[in-house]
Amino acid sequence: MTVRNAPRGTASTDSTASTGGAEPAPARDFSLNARRRARLLARLDAGERVDLLVVAAGATAAGVALDAAGRGLSVAAIDAHDLAFGTSRWSSKLVHGGLRYLASGQVGIARECAVERGELLERIAPHLVHAQPFVIPLTPLTTRAQAAVAWAGLRSGDEVRVAARTSRAALPAPRRLSAVETQQLVPGLRRYGLRGGLLSWDGQLTDDARLVTAVARTAAGYGARVLTRARAVELTGSGAVVRDETTGERLRIRARAVVNATGVWAGQLVPGVRLRPSRGTHLVLRAEALGMGRQPGGAGVHIPIPGAPARFALVLPQDDGRVYVGLTDEPVDGDVPDEPAVPETDVGFLLDVLDSALDVPVRRADVVGAFAGLRPLLESDGRSADLSRRHAVRTSPDGVVTVVGGKLTTYRRMAEDAVDAAVAGAGLAAGPCRTARLPLVGAAPPAELARLDAPRRLVQRYGTEAPAVQALAAAEPALAAPVVPGYPVTGAELAWAVRHEGALDEADLLDRRTRLGLVAAERAAAVAAAREVLSALNGAVSPGR
Repeated sequence: MTVRNAPRGTASTDSTASTGGAEPAPARDFSLNARRRARLLARLDAGERVDLLVVAAGATAAGVALDAAGRGLSVAAIDAHDLAFGTSRWSSKLVHGGLRYLASGQVGIARECAVERGELLERIAPHLVHAQPFVIPLTPLTTRAQAAVAWAGLRSGDEVRVAARTSRAALPAPRRLSAVETQQLVPGLRRYGLRGGLLSWDGQLTDDARLVTAVARTAAGYGARVLTRARAVELTGSGAVVRDETTGERLRIRARAVVNATGVWAGQLVPGVRLRPSRGTHLVLRAEALGMGRQPGGAGVHIPIPGAPARFALVLPQDDGRVYVGLTDEPVDGDVPDEPAVPETDVGFLLDVLDSALDVPVRRADVVGAFAGLRPLLESDGRSADLSRRHAVRTSPDGVVTVVGGKLTTYRRMAEDAVDAAVAGAGLAAGPCRTARLPLVGAAPPAELARLDAPRRLVQRYGTEAPAVQALAAAEPALAAPVVPGYPVTGAELAWAVRHEGALDEADLLDRRTRLGLVAAERAAAVAAAREVLSALNGAVSPGR
């Protein structure tokens, strides 16, 4: 495979602004790569002081960097690993309206979720977030009383959508389904005793790690210094001692304010932060194993969990033929690992739930992958499944602002609250928050996205940058081929990730910029292609240069 110098495409243009006939907005450089990283580290090592230092590069941390940069502050965001290395890549890939919280009486959180969902769907990232239909099958395990409660919940959720001002075009109304309609939408359901279903709509992400990457790149376009492989080894309210994980060298980053957004690891940097992590496990299966077949845009399923009236397992079809099934909610004690393992008890539990609703038995051998994420729940009494998902912003005695709790859907609001606290605490001169109306790199109205001359799959991942990714493949035919037979990721996507999305090694490429790593066999088959792209581009964008 030969990789030539790639066209910058839209990576260096400001796709987030509409001038409306006024003077053109200045071009913004949204590209992250090793060369930019080295340049920014050198400037910080030389003594450059920033207004705000953000520790971590997950959804909330990237959101903090974008929020602060959008207010006109100088920002550095550092992470010991990579963009979306932690919890942010292990979610259910949903941007949802908080129906579960509404059912438990947490109306404020439900409304906050609905508001943020609407912003993502309609303004911030319509290329990455789309409306997803979900079916609750009414089986013999669901009593008529339970069905009535579920229907009332869906209607209440739609009322919250109205209050959040999300359009009906973005999220259709819930409705009842006949048994035939239910079977048509979800072919793999067990027919015996099926008396119908309930249809609702929610927001689904093309991929959670791609959302984080887009937020971080947009922050970089507004001037944020986004630095991966930079570990904070000491943290105070005036900055951090940082170790460059690619060289082992240390430097001090000086800052007027500091935000700790490290999620379940927050207490390792700031004493006194008490969290109760909860493990959420998902299985990865082929659609064929569930009797669903490959159905782009197919309906997801909420399967009631026996003995837990307000809880459901999720069956989430993906356009690439995979299906994610989740989700457990188990407390985690002891040390928090960088990458949590999936216990067999979680696998067995989810397979049992599937068996309660599907016509075809799903066996352990059908599970081609599994992943687990740790939620940073605030410590309190009660089961982890019942803990509040409300976030909190706390300031330590030496001035470090820590944001904890919350969820992926509300990352933007969490970031806004954290920046508000940092600005107030340090007395920074900053403009108002802009992120509720600030589209991410690649974003455009759906009609404009539909007109792009690029495959639908690329548009759903890259938005307005999809034609530039496609141009890489056209310029170098070797990059047009899938890196794994039967899976759509191409060499052009790997090259784009190295040049513009900050990928420094094969794990960045396979586990986060693409999700080939979710299936071990596909990851192994793609390693050679990833190494070839990295080697070919190494002279242009090598770590440490």
